[in-house]
Amino acid sequence: MQDFDRLDATDSALVHALQISPRAGWAKIAEVLGLDAVTLARRWKRLSTRGAAWISCYPGPALAAAGEGCLAFIEVDCANGQLLDVADRLARQPMVSTVEHVSGDRDLLLTVMTTDLGALSRWVTQALGSLPGVTSARTQLAGAIYTEGSRWRLRVLAPAQVARLSEGRQARERAAGPALSELDRRLIVALSADGRASYTALADACGTSVDTVRRRTKRLLDSGAVQIRCEIARPLSERPVAAVLWAQVPSDTVEHTARVIAGMRDIRLCAGITGRHNLLVIAWVRSVDDVQRLETRVTGKAPGLVIGDRAVALWPVKLSGHLLDEDGYRRGTVPIDGWRAAAAGRGG
Repeated sequence: MQDFDRLDATDSALVHALQISPRAGWAKIAEVLGLDAVTLARRWKRLSTRGAAWISCYPGPALAAAGEGCLAFIEVDCANGQLLDVADRLARQPMVSTVEHVSGDRDLLLTVMTTDLGALSRWVTQALGSLPGVTSARTQLAGAIYTEGSRWRLRVLAPAQVARLSEGRQARERAAGPALSELDRRLIVALSADGRASYTALADACGTSVDTVRRRTKRLLDSGAVQIRCEIARPLSERPVAAVLWAQVPSDTVEHTARVIAGMRDIRLCAGITGRHNLLVIAWVRSVDDVQRLETRVTGKAPGLVIGDRAVALWPVKLSGHLLDEDGYRRGTVPIDGWRAAAAGRGG
């Protein structure tokens, strides 16, 4: 059990600031919040050491759009008594970014990142298919990502503070970048372990210079090749329950409907998917009772949407490369590396 069970006003403001600008310098954040930089750095160290908050980084939708990546959601069924062992084995695999033990018609819900469809197929049939304790699996490919966790906020800062921390963000999101180099891949893996790592630490991990790492990190962020976000343990968010909805929308209204849903406060993910349903929605809500109220809000906002299935995350075993305990606090890291799946499939 964690001894960190609440965020005070300063902690909340700090987390919100880092959600907006995860790699901003302490001086900048201190200026916006009107607090001391040393105090903020000390506060962040306390939060991160106790697993209450952390900075994650992962390949962004821009990579898939450029043909550099493949994202899939995989439902896994486990043999009786083997779920925990299967979950732990899958959480240790670098191409599996998220593992959740969920309620309903599947035991585990995975988010898997690979380089392409071939690598995904090899991983599903060879690595996942041969894993002891796995009885069946169903794969749904992700299409358009309309919103994801890097856009979720605590919403405690004033609009003027948000604007100051957001300066230049829209321009960065519109920037384009070339194909990834081997150095870029090593840098993405290093950032996934700690999205706020210093340029010196990143240079040591990647075997290159600080100036090169600084330039390449900016390029990755500007192009949308990576997404970076400040995470918080769910109990500290006042929304400790993660609800998963599978929905069907008429094909000619998918984009409009998805963008409407993506704008709702509780929504952490809204993605187009293949399979029996064409939208996957994940939200953080206040209680299990609130799951039904979430469904009412979603269908009210999106006439024509039919929710075909739903689940509640019982234990977020791994989230964006970070291992969590049963209460949702960070306890370790397995850096995301979707390129490992391709190498394994080639016998590497």
